[in-house]
Amino acid sequence: MTDTTEQITSGTRGRHWRAVASMFALNGALFGVWASRIPAIKDLHDLSHSQLGGLLLLLAAGAIVAFPVAGWLSDRRGAAQVTRILGVLNALALFALAMAPGPVMLGVVLLAFGAFHGAMDVTMNGWGAEVERWAKRPQMSTYHAMWSLGAGVGAGTGYLAITLGFGLFMHFLMAGGGLLFVALLFSQDGWVSKVNADARESVFSLPKGALILVGLLAMCASMGEGAMADWSAIYLRDEAGMREPWSPIGFAVFSAAMVVTRLSGGLITRLAAPHKVARVCGLIGGGGMVLAVLSPSVWGTLVGFGLFGIGLALIFPLAFSRAANDPDTPQGQALAGVATLGYGGILLGPPVMGFIASATSLTVSFAVLAAMALMITVLAGALKVPD
Repeated sequence: MTDTTEQITSGTRGRHWRAVASMFALNGALFGVWASRIPAIKDLHDLSHSQLGGLLLLLAAGAIVAFPVAGWLSDRRGAAQVTRILGVLNALALFALAMAPGPVMLGVVLLAFGAFHGAMDVTMNGWGAEVERWAKRPQMSTYHAMWSLGAGVGAGTGYLAITLGFGLFMHFLMAGGGLLFVALLFSQDGWVSKVNADARESVFSLPKGALILVGLLAMCASMGEGAMADWSAIYLRDEAGMREPWSPIGFAVFSAAMVVTRLSGGLITRLAAPHKVARVCGLIGGGGMVLAVLSPSVWGTLVGFGLFGIGLALIFPLAFSRAANDPDTPQGQALAGVATLGYGGILLGPPVMGFIASATSLTVSFAVLAAMALMITVLAGALKVPD
């Protein structure tokens, strides 16, 4: 029986919010732990930029394949229940990444890691939507803030692990295992999601009409977020000249900027219309990445990464809100279409960056991110809901 009949109080709201937020934080943290050691994995397996891009494409493929399966499992077994199980599987796949003996097995494990990560992304958002409807107040932006916070914490463990001389497996086991234990502890809130035993397997749909532009808007932001997760440490080490123990700090700065901005999202959107907010965000993000690429100092690059995070932070929540209020498309169909492009972008961004870097340079690939951020400003008008 779904927990929607429980009396709404500040205590129950807080308990259920913490449960969902812990899963968002875990999902982000496991991804951040992995992202912080990509330079080490690249060196360990002697991978070129294009080879790394190809392996990251397998991670994206695993997630995309898992999306419809996760939707079906969420309906059949309940979003909350499936999310907790996927959290464990996601952590186990992270441990396996550290034990891959060569590039081929690394690709196989990345496929599984991407599948569990992507599936958990679908189910935890479903769980969050259930709690949000029950609580009768907007909470989704704060859940995404916890994802960014978790990703930053995960990336921060990379610095500690390198400084303390921990190998990949010890780092992944200690960080991933500890984060999993804490998240599972907070997630035991008694919430039981409604199940639909007659549910059929989900099929992805692309957005239609005006929502195509909304989906592209989300993709511009999400490709930048995915690229920062997987390539910022390599950029700081290979292009900006930062020592390897400090290289994960770039993603941590980016994630921290996203957390602060997302936590302030409610206030910001009350002060200005969504499309106006998006226009300014695109300019901030594009300007920040230009600064990061052109700055002669590491500090300027880090400031640029922070501004880039501020620019991207609110685009995903704004795009989903616009889709949910579309007057011509049922809410579920609209959200599914925009999510397909949005989540596809966060997974396809890293491999695309690898191919661009291989053909030109890593600096050029980061300059492309600046152009995509500026496209947010161009597409911002799509966030207006037709009368």
